[in-house]
Amino acid sequence: MKRIGLTGGIGSGKTTVARIFKLLDIPVYNSDEQARILTDSDPDIKTAILNQFGAEVFSPEGKLNRAALANIVFHNPDALQLLNAIIHPAVAHDFEKWCSQQNAAFIIKEAAIIFEHQLEKHLDGVIVVEAPDDLRIKRVMKRNYTTEVEVRARMQQQFPQENLVRMADWVIHNDEKQLLIPQVLHIYSQILAG
Repeated sequence: MKRIGLTGGIGSGKTTVARIFKLLDIPVYNSDEQARILTDSDPDIKTAILNQFGAEVFSPEGKLNRAALANIVFHNPDALQLLNAIIHPAVAHDFEKWCSQQNAAFIIKEAAIIFEHQLEKHLDGVIVVEAPDDLRIKRVMKRNYTTEVEVRARMQQQFPQENLVRMADWVIHNDEKQLLIPQVLHIYSQILAG
C-alpha cells in the first residue's frame, strides 16, 4: 500500500483536497486532528506538556488550553521544538497503527509539516497544495476569526510555499481559477498507475 503525503501552508486548502480523496474512497489520516485527539486522551502526553510548559497551559479542569500553548510555541522556536518532540513520536506511532488497519491501493497522510521533519523519507510521494498568499490570508481570517497580522505571523513560522512546491511530487493549484477535482483525479490516476 502506497503512502502519499498531503501538505501545504496554512490556508492553502489541503483539507479540501483531502475531502476529495475521501470521496474517492482513499483513506486519509489527518495528522493535526489526531495530534489533538492524542493530546486530549493520552496521559503521558499531558504529563509531558505539563512538565515542559507548566499548569498555565491547562484549564482548572485539566483540559489543554490550546490558545495559551500556541501563544508560547509560535513565538519561541525552541518551545515549538520541545512540543514537537512530545507529540510527533505519538502521532507517528498512531499513524503506523492506523495504516495497519487500512486496505486500499494507497492512503493519504495529511500533515502541515512533512518536509520540515523529513517525513517524506517514509512516504512514496508528496502532494503540495498551493494558493496565492492574499487568498490564503483571507481564508484563514474568515475561518479562524483572526487578524491579517496573526495569519502572517503563522505563515512566517512555516516553510515558504515556493520551497514546498519545489520539493513536491505533485502540486495542486488552489487559486479559485483552476478546478480542484480534475487536478485531484489526475494525481489519483498517476498514483494508481505508478
